[in-house]
Amino acid sequence: MTGSRRLPDWDVLAATIPDMVTPMRRYLEQLACILRPGSVSGADLALRSLAGFLVEQAPEVRHVADIRRRHIEDFRTWLTDRPGYRTGRLTPATLAHRLGTLRMFFVRISDWDWPEAPARIPIIPADLPRQDHPLPKALDDPSAAKLLRAAQADPRMLTRVVVEVLLRTGLRVGEFTELRADAIVLIGAAHWLHVPVGKLREDRYLPLHPHLVTLIGDYRTAHVTADNPLLLPRENGRPLDRHTVTRLINKAGTAAGLSHIHPHQLRHTLATQAINRGMTLEAIAALLGHRSLDMTLRYAKIANRTVADEYFAVTEKVESLYQQGKPLPADIIGPRMARLRREHHRLLGNGYCTRPPELDCAFEAICETCTFFQTSIAFRPTLQAQHDHAAAHDQTHRADLLTRLLNGLDQQAS
Repeated sequence: MTGSRRLPDWDVLAATIPDMVTPMRRYLEQLACILRPGSVSGADLALRSLAGFLVEQAPEVRHVADIRRRHIEDFRTWLTDRPGYRTGRLTPATLAHRLGTLRMFFVRISDWDWPEAPARIPIIPADLPRQDHPLPKALDDPSAAKLLRAAQADPRMLTRVVVEVLLRTGLRVGEFTELRADAIVLIGAAHWLHVPVGKLREDRYLPLHPHLVTLIGDYRTAHVTADNPLLLPRENGRPLDRHTVTRLINKAGTAAGLSHIHPHQLRHTLATQAINRGMTLEAIAALLGHRSLDMTLRYAKIANRTVADEYFAVTEKVESLYQQGKPLPADIIGPRMARLRREHHRLLGNGYCTRPPELDCAFEAICETCTFFQTSIAFRPTLQAQHDHAAAHDQTHRADLLTRLLNGLDQQAS
């Protein structure tokens, strides 16, 4: 039995703490005006959890305004030991959602100036447990191909429709099951799929592959009546739900030899395939209906093969930083080439660099201080001009260096 089923309902709670239940239920009525039913249901569960705890562990608390920090700390410990759905205890994600929802309850009734609000908000952000953020689990290319082939071989046409549409469009399950009968529209020479307002309260249009247009048309011809408001209902005309969609996907997955597949994995799979074949993040975000690229980056995981290709493409360039050219033996280049090599130096603005090419140079901007720097009387005008410039700009150290070089040339000439 799940933890939510063992919580008392509002009528039972109202018989014990009516002064607390009244503002809580009024709060839920206000949420119903601004949030989706699923969010209201989550708030209902969180409030009943807190109220049930207070009845059980702190019966002296009769009003919302009486809830203090110590009650929240005890509630968090109590909630941690509650059984979860198919688990011995609630998961950190569920705990964070439950406590976050309750914090918003206290924040909102305080902002709304309700007289029932406590003097201080008893839940702080640090109360929410930290959660792991693993990368979405997309199917790799071979697994996706196996799943598609298994769906195409399934005798039930709806299995093929579900797998192919989700795998080729990246739709959320809720968007898929709510597609209207007129969702496919012709814009120019291409077919587009109109996705209704959904999770992010925005609709969008997706380009529809001609193969999907034919597949959907064949399914509707065989199984959907003209008066059905949905694009892809079940064969009996009733709407699909996420549980049926999950079963159909895993029917094909089992036939393909794959482990359990969550429908959202097909969405991740499309995003991963797209980014690894050159589609831009902006285009993927538009395709998936994301408001920000941060969401897209979590969905579109770059495949290991793509990372490897990019890495090895720059490896040779990186290696050149660490490896030095090996000098050729003297007997290979010959005596004349060896002499030319000794006498040929890199020309600088005021002298020559005699550093052997096998040696790396880390001082390219301060050649005059390097032991491999050489100059001659031919460069005296340049050195003099550099000295005068340094002296005029109060570059004392550089002026002294050039003075020493000029004096050395004058001594050689004399």
